[in-house]
Amino acid sequence: QVQLVESGGGLVQPGGSLRLSCEASGSIFSINNMGWYRQAPGKQRELVATITSGGSTNYADSVKGRFTISRGNAKNTVYLQMNSLKPEDTAVYYCNAIYLANLYWGQGTQVVVSS
Repeated sequence: QVQLVESGGGLVQPGGSLRLSCEASGSIFSINNMGWYRQAPGKQRELVATITSGGSTNYADSVKGRFTISRGNAKNTVYLQMNSLKPEDTAVYYCNAIYLANLYWGQGTQVVVSS
């Protein structure tokens, strides 16, 4: 009953920036927690950043100071501002959300940082 759609991925040069967006839709009212994960080729999916409905954030050490997670006023939209991108940031980025104790995932959006 919750669908997540990511957008904003693409190809960017090292040092560049991208902003990812995730919009939740379906038979929902509000979502407690949302976040971003990523999976690089040959690696397991890893946490990038999370944000609660109250605005508390958590970041992976590898992106802290470069990435910023935020939510829209409706609380069912989450953004990831990615600055100072590095080649090692190349991955498929997945949006997730927790609603009524269930975990939902988007289809992912590809981010490629060329070197």
